Amino acid sequence: MSLRATSRALPAMVKVAFAEAVAYRAEMFVWMLATTMPLVMLALWRAVAAEAPVGRFGPAEFTTYFLSMFIVRQLTGSWVAWELNHEVRSGALSQRLLRPVSPIASYAVENLAALPFRALVAVPIGAVALFVVGRSTLASDGRLWVVWAASMLGGWLITFLVNVGIGALSLYMESSLKFMDIYLTMFMVFSGYLVPVELFPPLVRGAVEWLPFRFQVGLPVELMTGAHPLPEGIRLLAIQWGWVLALSATVAALWRNGLRRYAAYGG
Repeated sequence: MSLRATSRALPAMVKVAFAEAVAYRAEMFVWMLATTMPLVMLALWRAVAAEAPVGRFGPAEFTTYFLSMFIVRQLTGSWVAWELNHEVRSGALSQRLLRPVSPIASYAVENLAALPFRALVAVPIGAVALFVVGRSTLASDGRLWVVWAASMLGGWLITFLVNVGIGALSLYMESSLKFMDIYLTMFMVFSGYLVPVELFPPLVRGAVEWLPFRFQVGLPVELMTGAHPLPEGIRLLAIQWGWVLALSATVAALWRNGLRRYAAYGG
């Protein structure tokens, strides 16, 4: 499964994946509705901040933060863990393995091909609301937006790799979705999805800042809302991409060894 074969097949893969995303647009819409928790948290935190600011967050700052979170979450999501579990149990993974392209590459293309549709539906709503209500609290340094773009890619890669890694555990056991449930619970709590990381107590925040959850969505939102000066943003970006490299190596090992087991048992 060479890089050359993947690059040659890429245009066709993107075309097919995009057609599937359009065909299953109803499922995609349901998925987007399931990721609107930031809008719920926006209403809750605005009510709290109406009494008194929470740290640096007043109503306007919470509005900007959670609308940014809504956009970032829509553009960095992945569902490979569920798909992998299903395909391992049904044997459909065997069909992917017969193709000249790595299944991981095809999963990545399928996820990315859905982004235009999700962006078309979700981003205009969030973006208009963001610029109308909270544009004064967005980052004003143009260089931070370059760092933000890199952090969005890093956030998607971490989410995708975690999904592949947990999905690959299904090659070792009947189902790994319980692990995904645990991971999602930790993600909700420690990523900044429900509560900005900077509002955690210092001891908890010190631990959270070195876990991968924050770097999935929290860091892009922090950069988007101007929470960090440029040097700090670059430092955090370096940590994020360190996680990308570490997860890439871990997932590669899990996948390689898992496929040996899969083949040994007649997958």
